[in-house]
Amino acid sequence: MTTALVLLLLCAPPEAPIDTLVVCPAEFRQALEPWLVHRRAAGHGIAVISNLKSADALRDEVRETAKAGSLHYLVLVGDADPAMATNQTLRARCVPTHYVPAKVNVQYGSEPEIATDNWYADLDDDRVPELAVGRLPCDSAADLSHLVQRIVDYETSRDFGPWRRQVHFVAGLGGFGAMADAVLEAAAKSLIGDGIPSAYATTMTYGSWQSPYCPDPRQFQQVTIERFNEGSLFWVYMGHGELRAVDRVRTPGETFPILSTNETNQLACQHAAPIACFLACYAGGFDARRDCLAEEMLRASGGPVAVLCGTRVTMPYAMSVMGSELLRACFVEHAETLGDAMLSAKRRMIHSDDPTRLRQSLDRAARALSPNAAQLEAERAEHVDLFNLLGDPLLRLPQALPVAVDVASTAAPGDEISISIDSPLAGDGTVELVARRDRLTFHPPRRRSFEGTSSADYMDTYRRANEPRWVTTQMKVERGATVARLAVPAEARGPCHVRVFVSGDDNCAVGAADLRIDPATTTAARP
Repeated sequence: MTTALVLLLLCAPPEAPIDTLVVCPAEFRQALEPWLVHRRAAGHGIAVISNLKSADALRDEVRETAKAGSLHYLVLVGDADPAMATNQTLRARCVPTHYVPAKVNVQYGSEPEIATDNWYADLDDDRVPELAVGRLPCDSAADLSHLVQRIVDYETSRDFGPWRRQVHFVAGLGGFGAMADAVLEAAAKSLIGDGIPSAYATTMTYGSWQSPYCPDPRQFQQVTIERFNEGSLFWVYMGHGELRAVDRVRTPGETFPILSTNETNQLACQHAAPIACFLACYAGGFDARRDCLAEEMLRASGGPVAVLCGTRVTMPYAMSVMGSELLRACFVEHAETLGDAMLSAKRRMIHSDDPTRLRQSLDRAARALSPNAAQLEAERAEHVDLFNLLGDPLLRLPQALPVAVDVASTAAPGDEISISIDSPLAGDGTVELVARRDRLTFHPPRRRSFEGTSSADYMDTYRRANEPRWVTTQMKVERGATVARLAVPAEARGPCHVRVFVSGDDNCAVGAADLRIDPATTTAARP
């Protein structure tokens, strides 16, 4: 051995312990290489193994690797096309999934088995995962190359604009039955009202023609796509789902589509691609012969960067708990990666020694309203298997910095309020007085007849329902202390938030404070 080689070996940095195991077909290795470079540069120790083994053999290798104690992430690269059992060409580029018996959802029309990748991440056979697992369900090296580039672009984006505080919700009408619908409606209100911090902005597009949150049903699909294309941190669908479509909006005498695989070519985010979440049946059935809606969206050039979704029939209570625990992982625990968020949510689905107020309200509602209250624990356990991550479990979640916001607790219409802002960074600031999410800034019209409401009226009401701001101002925010002033409009009423967003050169920051606008509160009456 030459002296130069010895010096090179001595000076080389030690290899990182294996925290990531990748199962990857040989023909996809070259397309995966930029991802490997990106992840190793971030300090991850990665081992890559062949997919040409049975599911049992792959699981054995996962467990053997985990014995070293450092393994945390598992990445499955390739589809799970059922035809691979007899087609060697498909087998060469697929990674098998696992099937567990369905016990609860099968009572409501699901297949007798549930497709799940959770089985690979469960190291001790208790159905609770110890690893964060995700699947890149690509059918070709070209698909993988494109997805890898989108993952890298997402993490290296220098766009610190308002999309980083935006969450879009789309909801179907329900129709699971009176009791289940009551659980789902209560869950939806809780998820949006309590699960998302008040510093973040939300929109709701709701498939009930009588709701102020419903655009013209004839344009519902177009509005859904437009909302998606605005860009957001998360895009969430709640309601009925099928393998290649979600529900339709029902009006007297007619129905209108929401979203299907036929429209995925229209997805074109203006800013960073959102993380999509389907709290719905079947939309994540990646083991079907034809690619599911989640796969088609992930493949679209302007689609989501990752999708959280269910493979079979999902149930209102358990999928609502999944949603609430995901929100907790992202906004309370500030999980570093999407896989960490999914892992935390699944573990808390089963073991929750410190339930949030939202989780407690969901559990209470389910116990009171569910026709099968005795099966709630089994329902949650089944949904740990049902929900899977189609995407990179190492995907780093954007983390907005916290802004401290201080304002008087009450004000009157016409007052000028002083807002103290303590920001961790300097940048372009947006300061807003907004109505609380369970309130509107206007009295919406009551819709007694679908035909009697014009398209323009529908769209205007929908726009106003999703515009909670009483007043807003743009200003430069300094690092440290800044004071902003807002004039409270004469029409402002009720529980509100002062919301602050700062877009800097290297990050963004968010913050909010509660404020009640009370006409009876006069300047003289306040201390």
